[in-house]
This record gives sequence, C-alpha cells and structure tokens, in this order.
Amino acid sequence: MNESSNIEKILQLRKELHEHNYNYYILDAPVISDYDFDQKLKLLQALEEQHPEVFDSNSPTQRVGGGLTKNFQTVAHHLPMYSLSNTYSLGEIQEWIERIKKRIGPVPLTYMCELKFDGASINLTYEEGALKRAATRGDGVQGDDVTQNIKTLNTVPLQLRGDYPSFFEIRGEVILPWDAFNALNAERNLLGEAPFKNPRNTASGSLKLQDSALVAARGLECFTYAIAGAKGSFKTQFEVLEKARLWGFRVPQSAAQCDNIEAIFEFLSYWDKHRTELPYEIDGVVIKVNELAWQEQLGTTAKSPRWAIAYKFQAEQAITTLQGIHYQVGRTGAITPVAQLKPISISGTTVKRASLHNADQIEKLDLRLGDRVFVEKGGEIIPKITGVAPTERGAKTDKIEFIEHCPECGSKLERETGEAQHYCPNKNGCPPQIIGRIQHFISRKAMDISGIGAETVTQLFEAGLIQNSADLYILTVSDLIGLERMAEKSAQNLVEGVSQSKNQPFSKVLFALGIRYVGETVAKKLAKKFKNIEALALATWEELIETDEIGERIALSIQAFFIDPQQLQLVNRLEQYGLQLEMEQIEAALPQVLEGKRFVISGVFEQFSRKQLADKIESLGGILSGSISSKTDFLVAGKNMGPAKKEKAKQLGITILTETAFLELIQT
Repeated sequence: MNESSNIEKILQLRKELHEHNYNYYILDAPVISDYDFDQKLKLLQALEEQHPEVFDSNSPTQRVGGGLTKNFQTVAHHLPMYSLSNTYSLGEIQEWIERIKKRIGPVPLTYMCELKFDGASINLTYEEGALKRAATRGDGVQGDDVTQNIKTLNTVPLQLRGDYPSFFEIRGEVILPWDAFNALNAERNLLGEAPFKNPRNTASGSLKLQDSALVAARGLECFTYAIAGAKGSFKTQFEVLEKARLWGFRVPQSAAQCDNIEAIFEFLSYWDKHRTELPYEIDGVVIKVNELAWQEQLGTTAKSPRWAIAYKFQAEQAITTLQGIHYQVGRTGAITPVAQLKPISISGTTVKRASLHNADQIEKLDLRLGDRVFVEKGGEIIPKITGVAPTERGAKTDKIEFIEHCPECGSKLERETGEAQHYCPNKNGCPPQIIGRIQHFISRKAMDISGIGAETVTQLFEAGLIQNSADLYILTVSDLIGLERMAEKSAQNLVEGVSQSKNQPFSKVLFALGIRYVGETVAKKLAKKFKNIEALALATWEELIETDEIGERIALSIQAFFIDPQQLQLVNRLEQYGLQLEMEQIEAALPQVLEGKRFVISGVFEQFSRKQLADKIESLGGILSGSISSKTDFLVAGKNMGPAKKEKAKQLGITILTETAFLELIQT
C-alpha cells in the first residue's frame, strides 16, 4: 500500500471508528463486534505510527491515554458556569414558579426536568466540530484544563456529527457508574489499598490524575445537559438536548418536558422512588424554564440563574452515638463545635464527625454524651445532627456545656452581641488562626502562590520558619531543603512562586490580608476608592461608610485592623518586600468614564471574553448586573444573544451597545 493510500485509510478508519463509538456509547446499538472494533483500532494505530505527519489529537486512538500532565493550567470559561439554587421543598418550587410568572407575566410556559447527576461538572469547548478543550468548573469563572484526561472518555465525542455551530461550549457532568466504582474498590482491596468513599469524589479526583492512562481505566462517563454560546438557533431546552444528542453527545433519555407543576411533581415523585435503580448516583432533579427566550429575560443573580432550580431528594438519615465534642478554631478565631460520632455509613460515606455550628445549636438539641443522635448529610455533602432519639438519652450529668476558653491557646472566648459564634480574641498568638490567615493569604483568589499548599503552610509554621504572611518573602531554598518531602526542586518552585506573587494587584493583596468581613468584591471596591493602603488605613468612618457596599460592621473591622500594631507591622513588611499596596499608575489613572453606570453583558464577543469585558467595565467605574431592569443603563450585546433580553431592553429604553459601540464609548 503506497503512502497516499495509507493516509486515505487512516482518515477512513478514523471516521468509521468515531461512528462506531457513537453507535456503541451514545445509541447503545453497536453494529460490529468488540473484536472487529479492536482490530480496526489496532490497524489505525499501526498506520498512524508509520505516518506521524497526519497526527490528530482527536483520533480514536488517543482515547487509551498515556500522556502525563504534571500541572493543570487554569483557564477561563468563555461564559460563566453558574451554580444552582437548591430546595428540598415542593412548596418552594411552587414559589419559584410564581416568582417567574411575576417577572415575565402571564405567558405560556413549559419546563424541563432533568436528573441531577452526582459527579464533577465539566465544560467542553468545540471549534469546527472538534473537541478543543475541557475544563473543570473551578470557581465558575475559571477552572483547570483537563483536556487530555477527558479525551479518554468514550462518551465525550472527539469529532461531532451533523450541523453543529462553528464554536460553542457545552456543559456536562462526569460520573462514575456504580459497577465501575465497585470494580475499582474490589481491585484496591486486593492490593491492600483503602477503598474509595463514594463515586462522586472518585470521579472528581480522577479528572486530576497526572497519567491519562489511569483515567482511561477508571470507567468514567459524561452526560451533557446545557449549551453555552450557541443558543440563537434554538427555541427550547428540549431542542438543545435533542440537537446535542444528534451531534454525538450522551444525553439521558430520562429528561422530560412538563407543561405544569403537577407534571413536575409527578416526575420528582417517580425518581425519588426509582433513583436507586439507576446504574449511577443522582441527588435530585434540575427544573428549568424550557423556553430559551424566557431564560434570557429572567437572567441571573450573582451566583445562580433565575430560570432553573435544583430539587434535592431528602438525604439519607441514620442514627448513631454521640461520643464527644471537638472544637475547631478558624482563621478569624471563630470556634466551631464538631460532634465525634460512632462511625456509621451514610450515602456510601463513613461518617465519624458532624458539624454543630455553634453553642445555640448544642443548647437547642440539649446534647449529652452518649445520646443516640440522628445524622444526615445536608445536601448529601456536609454531615449534620438533626435530632436526638428521646428514649435513648445520655446521662443528665453528661450534658454538653460550651467551652469558655480556646482549646488551642487557652484564651477566654468572647461572643459579640448579635453574633452566633464564640471567638478567640488571641489572633496574634493562637496557632490555628495564624496558620489559617497564611493559608488564606496564599489561596487562589488571594495571592495565588504556586508551589505551596495548606499542608506546607502548616509544616513551615510548625518548623518555626514562618509566623505570618510576610515571613514567606524571606524564605530561602536552604531554609526549606531540610524539611520532609521538600526536595531542592520543590524548594526552588516555592521560593519562585512567592517571588512571582509580588506582581499581584493591590485589590488581591488587600483581600489576602484577611481583614474580617472584607471579601474579594469588597476588596476591589476599597482598592478602587482609596487607591493605596495608606489612604485606607487613615480613612475616616464617614469615608468608609460612603463606599459602595461598606456597612458599619465592615467599617469597624477595617478600623480595628489598622489600629492593631502587629497588623501595621505586617503591612509595612509586605510593602518593604515589594508587594503592590497601591493601584498601578496606569490603572489608577484610568478615566472613570463609566462611573455609576449599570451594565448587562449578553452574548459572545470577538475581541473580549465575557470576563475581560466585565473587568474592563469595572475598571472604568461601571457596575455589572446579571439581568435587565429599569436601573440598567447599557446592554452590551454580542452574537447569539437571546431575543427576549434585547426586546426587554428596547421596551425599557435601555441603550444597546455592540462590541464596537462599547469600545467607542470608553474611548470618548
């Protein structure tokens, strides 16, 4: 066979095998035997080895894995991946529907009910029908690039079929079916290794394995449920699912269109009873407004779409014995009581501890050592005690009294008026608080220091190498090499990561300081208002209160921080080591041409990602909103924007800007 014929055969085999994968994994209707499939795959592998010049990263041969990924790069999603609001109540679903009707008026509405898979969210990007990138959900704005690992999943198409858009993102859930999970644990038992706790955590952890061949062997599957950035040609969520199925995606047949609330309740009731018959875990049902135009008009809050809600099935409950109480100290000094339980299995997880939140919760339950307590996993994630068996009580003399002194440093606890929690006031001498603040300092949303994690911070503190965040900047390679699990390369990476963090902007440094109640958004507003750390430290009460989103509680916390001598010393040292404690001149000098103007962003843009566009608006003084209202000043409209949002903007007299018009606006 000549070279030209070989290449033609390669292309033909790739096309055939993609089609056979679709028949087998999506349609569940194979047309050839496993043996014949394997023979074709082996032939393709042999031919590709002879012709490396026609390598295709999306070839069927790439599904076996084998590539190594040492570091998973952080990548931005083209459109945000919002989380869903949860409910366990049928009444709250009724209220949700009433809120929707109040917003959009008396229009015909239908709903889509889809099973809520219990796995790891994934965002898949396709260009010209080929899988371009796969990223974890992360914080909803950006996640980790796990493309090489995702390519090993047979239920993720590498090349689409039919009339797909040239570019779009599709969201899905990576799950581990029960059979694969049980087989994996059986193998681990034979090897004397600890079994995995549940399919959800195993699926999530598998996506971050460094060897993609191991991922390929896990038996992961992917269900897709939402298209982002290419909805213009569709009218309903039902059409989206049908089209995704035709393109080659695994879309469950269980999804159903419901015309009224009675049909929704019937769907919920059926799957609450039959969910255990499924070959994989689900933890509820997602209910969506079916019409995409109304989805656009309803918009989103800062965290969740208004047009969808997740109904969670009641968590599995078990009864066990309360054996003790352990008290944890957080970075802010907050004391959290944790119940120590006789181990019990709930939803596939061995539960030994449960949160009790605060002293009021202990008092409300009238807890005693030896009580038989009801435990469930709230949202099937966080174990909690929900009650006490009245006939199986511990002795009255063993009633639990909340501690009066810090379990770590012995300081007398304080409880402020209106606060539910007790606090240890010894913020500069209590080890968990010190460690917690440094761990917060290095975290992704703060200084984002690579080469160091939470465990390393604890190790450095216990070794006496750091006592606060500023000490990180005087660490040397020779300081670190003697530590356990710290080779020279790891030490160099840590020191380099710390040094690179000096380039983080003022707003991130301000957030990293860990001032109580000053979150990421508040830190940005403070940086923008006061421009540098000195101006913020000297700000009057009136100046703080006048700042957008700054109330009395935050203002008091800021002032308390800057009158603490040790905190001032910390800030001075950070400035001495070169951290950015003022707005960059170019940023500070930006004319605030959008000051106070409210913007809504919708659609896909050519010159900006949505995050870049949002950052640009905020840097010029604009305010972002998730949905259109009478307070909106501008709608920045990209391609594939839903018609309902544009129509509402026109009705309210809101200025609609194209990407070009927006650029002209900010240049005036």
